[in-house]
Amino acid sequence: MIAALVFVVAFVALGLTVIFFAFGGGPSTGRRRAAPSRAARRVIVLATAIVIVGLGVAVPLAIGLVNKDDHATKAPGGVELNASETAGRATFAKYCSTCHTLKASNAVGKVGPNLDVLIGGISGTKQQRALILDAIKNGRAQGRGQMPAGVVDGQDAQDVASYVAAVAGRSQ
Repeated sequence: MIAALVFVVAFVALGLTVIFFAFGGGPSTGRRRAAPSRAARRVIVLATAIVIVGLGVAVPLAIGLVNKDDHATKAPGGVELNASETAGRATFAKYCSTCHTLKASNAVGKVGPNLDVLIGGISGTKQQRALILDAIKNGRAQGRGQMPAGVVDGQDAQDVASYVAAVAGRSQ
């Protein structure tokens, strides 16, 4: 979103600069050309404004339509996320990413364990989910910090467990 905004602002600034120089009369060449009529100037200004606004809105809109929500259901490493895992990603980002490392979420926390290594090293999604749900429910204290019990609960805990089990250790 910010990249699109920067693009639009830069595009508008460039357009205004071109208009300023184009309608500013340019350098004096010593000879006078006939000035366009008032109606012709209005048409030129209106056409230029339509082109600038049209491109400034059309290009970001086209980019947004092409991208859609594709990133919401895909994780790194080619993992397709279902609705529960997508919700779990958002919950993980809000409550877990400051402490834990998980490449799929670009989380680089240093307090808790690296979930790519810890969870990714366990075979079987059931075992992974069980460990994650136990850690969420009961918390952890290993001397290097503490994960409080019940950081999230209910469906949020299920979603986080599904997400982490789906992506841990699978990102390149």
